[in-house]
Amino acid sequence: MEIKQLYTSCLSEAAYFISSEGEAAVIDPLRDVDAYIQMAAEQGVKIKYIFETHFHADFVSGHIELAQKTGAPIVYGPDTEASFKIHMAKDGEEFMVGKLKIKAIHTPGHTLESTCYLLHDEAGAPYCIFTGDTLFVGDVGRPDLFSGNLTKEELAGKMYDTLQNKIKPLNDNIIVYPAHGPGSSCGKALGPETFSTIGVQKATNYALKDMTKEEFIKVVTTGLNTPPSYFPVNAKINKEGYESLDEVYEKGLNALSVADFKKAVNDDVWILDTRPATIFTSGFVPGSINIGVGPNDRYAEWAGTLIPNKQPLVLVTEPGKEKESITRLARVGIDNVVGYLAGGYETWKTSGEEIDMIIDIEPDELAMDIPHDNLLEIIDVRKPAEFETAHVKGAINMPLDTLADPLNIAMIEDDHNLYVHCAGGYRSVIAASLLKRQGYHNLRNVLGGFAKMKAEQGIPVVFPDSVKA
Repeated sequence: MEIKQLYTSCLSEAAYFISSEGEAAVIDPLRDVDAYIQMAAEQGVKIKYIFETHFHADFVSGHIELAQKTGAPIVYGPDTEASFKIHMAKDGEEFMVGKLKIKAIHTPGHTLESTCYLLHDEAGAPYCIFTGDTLFVGDVGRPDLFSGNLTKEELAGKMYDTLQNKIKPLNDNIIVYPAHGPGSSCGKALGPETFSTIGVQKATNYALKDMTKEEFIKVVTTGLNTPPSYFPVNAKINKEGYESLDEVYEKGLNALSVADFKKAVNDDVWILDTRPATIFTSGFVPGSINIGVGPNDRYAEWAGTLIPNKQPLVLVTEPGKEKESITRLARVGIDNVVGYLAGGYETWKTSGEEIDMIIDIEPDELAMDIPHDNLLEIIDVRKPAEFETAHVKGAINMPLDTLADPLNIAMIEDDHNLYVHCAGGYRSVIAASLLKRQGYHNLRNVLGGFAKMKAEQGIPVVFPDSVKA
């Protein structure tokens, strides 16, 4: 028996590859499925089943593509309605993968079709459970993302019954393998680990504490942030289907000369620059939006939030990062890349084309400007909860996700001197590029973000009950 968790940190997503005696199953695969096919080839096993815990809202699953390439059936739980062929498992139905038995357990609450999969080892003992978005480490799936005609309170009530009747009776030693880890917007406050046990969760997870259904509904539905705008789009894609990733690559991996690149942009195609923020600010193609594609950056999440799903794009990337940039966009349903600038930004620069840049400043420069600049305006693009914990006195909180709407940007005075910051520097450059694209050029990006600013004397920081001067 082999169980491998394939964790994608930039999406806080976990897929699973299970194998035994020449057979394998994949649970909640990402859209780029070649890794699973390669893993099967390396182990000499055949993928027999593709199990989906529910219709995911935060990423496009690879269920359809993997089924087409392997012939394995797609398994969903009860109450599933899909636009493609599936095997709809009955509650309690069992599937054999080699000598392993996998039992479908219908667990509605996060969504109506949500289903967990309980794996029994070769000896027949319950070993682990793949909980999808039903049970996380320290949290449960939020009930307001893809609920059909039910209210979040009605789905939370179903979640309560699921936890009481399906999850809590399980043996304490059973390993919990959820679909998400810390940073995911599919829950309120996921713990730092990506797996746990039923016993630990009974002892530590607030949602498994003893409480009435009414108390549970209140606690689970309180304090939910607005989900990213692309969530309902991804849920619909997962339910209705999508074009193959091979087709997305064929269209997007199209090297464009400077002339063709300029022509594409004139045809109302947006420019997405995926280079690191620290490189982007020193020079870029005018009108570009920067969302860095680093290994730990929330690139796909911010792209899905800020870029309309059907918006045509051309890319400017670091050499060799073209395919990765396209793949990670496709994971959140952005399929409309029509090419990339051959040679990247350096080609644009050496061609003598106009360039733009964003001025970076250290916090000490801001501290010197604050007493003397009457038009100074500090834009804090962190989340409201971050802002409320502590912020620079007088700063305006404009969370990055709100800047997707040009009407929100239009509320900023265009004659002010704008100082943009986030927590560490990644989001502020995205925000600055959006502001630049809307015609705001008198701006500065504060290096190091609030983490560095709050330690700088001369920058007044407001804490919950005090003021630090």
